[in-house]
Amino acid sequence: MRKPLGAALLALAIAGAGAAPAVAAPADSAASFGKGVDTGSVTSTVNDTVASAADTLGQVLNGPKVQAVNFAGTVALSNCSGSVVRFPDSEDNDPALVMTNGHCLETGMPGPGEVVVDRASSRTFSLLNASGSRVATLRASKIAYGTMTDTDVAFYQLTTTYAQIKSSYSINPLTVADTHPVKGTAITVASGYWKRLYNCNIDGFAYQLKEGDWTFKDSVRYTSACNTVGGTSGSPVIDQATNKVVAVNNTGNEDGERCTVNNPCEVDESGNVTVRQGINYAQEIYQIHACFGVDNKLDLSASGCVLPKP
Repeated sequence: MRKPLGAALLALAIAGAGAAPAVAAPADSAASFGKGVDTGSVTSTVNDTVASAADTLGQVLNGPKVQAVNFAGTVALSNCSGSVVRFPDSEDNDPALVMTNGHCLETGMPGPGEVVVDRASSRTFSLLNASGSRVATLRASKIAYGTMTDTDVAFYQLTTTYAQIKSSYSINPLTVADTHPVKGTAITVASGYWKRLYNCNIDGFAYQLKEGDWTFKDSVRYTSACNTVGGTSGSPVIDQATNKVVAVNNTGNEDGERCTVNNPCEVDESGNVTVRQGINYAQEIYQIHACFGVDNKLDLSASGCVLPKP
């Protein structure tokens, strides 16, 4: 997980990569972890933007034809990315949920074994349309769930329903897939913070991903084309064939170090450690639907719910 943003807002303006949120990222939970906002230099940000444009053009010309993934339903946080999501059984009149990373919580990064449940929050989110323009500001009523144990995920419950968002802004939520992601799947990491799409494939899965004091299980590994940067934390990972969310983007190995913060390592069933510098990762979400019932209410005791409990 990555360091906070320093000159990157200025870099975006110089690079023409799109407008960043109006406020700079505070030194909060994402300040030294994962794909929260980065301290990359102007030069590195410009180069990264140009490289991404070249990668995207190459995929358009040479890659397989897929559904067009856009920004509709994604959100920008003060320090991270996220998305308005629903589960397969969610109802239109349920209070809407925003999904991001646990390390993006305004209350600070949860420690190993820590779980945040039903904590009051008035955090705001910039809702984006298909082109990446902000169309509304959404507000949370609470943090429904957040953790960095086994996974790195957080869900905010909003003060508005899916139906109200649809009626007011013509934006539908993204649907969370309820099946395990598949190796080779063409995916898009959609960052609301940077208003940028990263296209690549699922390269495989890490039995365990260790980063500092945290351990994540069965993490999604991208192919190298998804060179996500700071600020992309919490972005939905979207299956290009179904437009469903199959994971939540959260980290990558920056410097080739072994199992340190910002340099996660893979550990297999036998305890063998692999370091993949420059490779990025996401956390699976397909089992989470079992933990949310009627009216999108969290029930960690529900059958099939495997999220860590407080």
